[in-house]
Amino acid sequence: MEFGPKQEILLPVKPGFIALSLFSGFLLNLLPLEGFMRWIYPDFVAMILLYWCIHQPSRIGIGASWVFGILMDVADGTLFGEHALAYSLMAYIALNLRRRVSMLNIDYQFTHVILIILIMQAVIVLTGFLARGIFAGWAYFLGSLTAGILWPMLTYLLKLPQRPKADPDRI
Repeated sequence: MEFGPKQEILLPVKPGFIALSLFSGFLLNLLPLEGFMRWIYPDFVAMILLYWCIHQPSRIGIGASWVFGILMDVADGTLFGEHALAYSLMAYIALNLRRRVSMLNIDYQFTHVILIILIMQAVIVLTGFLARGIFAGWAYFLGSLTAGILWPMLTYLLKLPQRPKADPDRI
């Protein structure tokens, strides 16, 4: 196993960028999908919350995850608090594992991401089953695999505004 991602000095993240990324993830979650795409489509709000919990734990944590979970419950029309509970648990796990995940190379981070999002999805399925008696099906968990596959691209996109511009005078 390869530890120690390439060390780079990043600029401080702007709170407006964090808000914009979370809002973009919220809009991506609202896309109307049918068929197989509905099952493999990742939860973008969860992925972006997970990223910010790992990389900016002082700004995004359990409280923000709970708020976005309530917003997703309202938007999806699901049991009130279902996503809030799942996102809060996901944030708690991410905050506890953030040092381990950030030490790993991006190629190995996806396994942690898959497991954390799988736990979050299991909470959603379990609360839905206990409240309504409806099982979403095993295909629902394919979204966590897609989230793991998309994790390196999401990490690259969210770090892009933090990377300093190249010095034109440097040879």
